[in-house]
Amino acid sequence: MAQTKRKIDAAESKATKRVKVLSASGNGAQDKEEAKAVKQAKEVKEAQKGQREQKVQETDKGHKSHEEQKVQKTEETKEAIKNFADLGVTASLCDACDACGFKTPTPIQRQAIPLALEGKDIIGLAETGSGKTAAFALPMLQALLDHQEPFFGLVLSPTRELAFQIKQQTEALGSAINVRCAILVGGTDMMSEQIALAKKPHVVVATPGRLLDHLENTKGFSLRKLRFLVLDEADRLLDMSFGPAIEKILQQLPRERRTLLFSATMNKLDKLTRAALRSPTRVSVSASDHQTVKNLVQRYVFCPYDHKKVYFVALLNDFLGKACIVFARTVNETQLLAFLLRSLGRSAIPLHGQMSQSARLGALNKFRSGGREILVATDVAARGLDIPSVDLVVNFDIPQDSKTYIHRVGRTARAGRSGVAISFVTQYDVDVFQNIEKALGKKLEAHDMDKASVLSLSETVEEANRQAIKSMKEYHDSRKKDSKKIGISGGRAKKGASKGGQMDLDEG
Repeated sequence: MAQTKRKIDAAESKATKRVKVLSASGNGAQDKEEAKAVKQAKEVKEAQKGQREQKVQETDKGHKSHEEQKVQKTEETKEAIKNFADLGVTASLCDACDACGFKTPTPIQRQAIPLALEGKDIIGLAETGSGKTAAFALPMLQALLDHQEPFFGLVLSPTRELAFQIKQQTEALGSAINVRCAILVGGTDMMSEQIALAKKPHVVVATPGRLLDHLENTKGFSLRKLRFLVLDEADRLLDMSFGPAIEKILQQLPRERRTLLFSATMNKLDKLTRAALRSPTRVSVSASDHQTVKNLVQRYVFCPYDHKKVYFVALLNDFLGKACIVFARTVNETQLLAFLLRSLGRSAIPLHGQMSQSARLGALNKFRSGGREILVATDVAARGLDIPSVDLVVNFDIPQDSKTYIHRVGRTARAGRSGVAISFVTQYDVDVFQNIEKALGKKLEAHDMDKASVLSLSETVEEANRQAIKSMKEYHDSRKKDSKKIGISGGRAKKGASKGGQMDLDEG
C-alpha cells in the first residue's frame, strides 16, 4: 500500500511539472503535450480514488468481521447454554427445574443466575413473564444448600397473590432439598403466621406491611442473621407506598447479605438501590420502560360508549375457547361484567380487592387450571400473576397511563408464547389512548369487527345486562341482610336467591 502511494505521488508530481513546463514553452507541440499531461494527471486522480475506495472496503470488511465475530460469539453463547446446569445450577435443583417444566433458561435467567451464584448484588430489569422468580429462587436455594439455616432468605412482594405464587414456586424448586417457606401477608390470620415463624422456615415471603408488623410485634422473630434478600416488582413496591416500611425493614437486616432487586422499570428506584444494594451489577432484557414483548399483537376497537358492552360480547364470541383476562376500572364494573357474561352462558369469574383472600386464590386457581374461561379483574391482577397460558387480554376500560397498560397486556404473550391484547376506545378515551400510543412509540392497528354483526347482538346483550343489574342488586341486598356473606365475600347464597346472581364460594 505504501509503495503504491509513493508511485502515485511521484506520477502526480511529474505530471504537474510537465504541465507547468509546457505552459511556459509556447512551442507548436504545446497542445499535444498538454493533452498528454492532462490525461496523465487524470489517471493519477483515478488511481488515488481507487486507493481511497480500497481503504474504505478494507475498513468495512474489518467492521463487518468484528460484527460477525460478535454475532457469532452471541450465538455460540446461546448454543453453549442449553440448560440450567450450564449456568452453574446444581444437579438436584436442575432436576427440580425439569419437574417444573423449565427446560431452557430464559434470557433474564441466563444473565442473572451466574452472577448471583458468584455472590454479586443484582438489579434485574425484565419484561413481565420473563422467568424472574426462578432467576432469584435458584441462586437463593443453591446458597441455602451450603448454609442450612433458619430465616436464610427473604422475598418482598407488592401483592398477596404474587407472594403466594413465589412461595409455591420456591417450594417446588426446593422440594429436593426440603426447603421450608413461610408466607406473611395481610388479610390472613396473624396468629397462624406466628406459628409458621416458630417452625423456623428457611425462606420468608412477605408483603412489607405485614412483615413489619411481625418484626415489631412477634416475640422472638428476628432477621438479624438473614443472608439473602430479594425485592421483587420493586417499582410497584414503591408505587404502593411501601417505601417507609421497606426502610424500616432494611434497618433490621444485616449489612452483610446478598440482595437481588427485580423490576420492570427503574423509575424512582435510585434511593432504594443505594439503601439496599452494594456495588450491584445491572442485567436487562428490556429495551425501555415502555416496552411490550415482540410476540404480542396489540389492537384497539373504537366504538360508541353506549354500545361498548355489545362490542365487548361480540369480541369475546370471536375468541370462544380461549383463555381471556378482561380488565375493568372499578370493583362494581368487574362484578357486573362477570354477571353479564354468566347470563350469556360464558364461564366468567371476577377478581378484585374486595374479595376475601381465600376467594381470590380460589378464583385464580380455577382460571389457571382451565375451570373457568374468562377472568374479569381490576388492576389487582395486573402485575406478576403466574398464569402460563393466557391467549387474550381485553381492556374493557382503557387504563389511564401507559405503565398500567403495559402491566395489563403483559398477562399474555409470556415466556415466549404469542398473545393478543385488545383495548376498547370510546369517544371519551381518545386523548388517553393517544398518550399510550405515544409512550409505546407506535400506532396500534384497529381490530376489524363487522358492525352489522355486532349490532345484531344488541337485544340479547341488553337483556343480559338487565339480568346482570338485577343480580347485582340481589347480591348487595343479600350482603346487607345476611351475615352469611355471598359473592365477593366468599360465602353461600341464601335459599331462594336468584341463581343468576350467585357466584361459587371460591369465585366471588
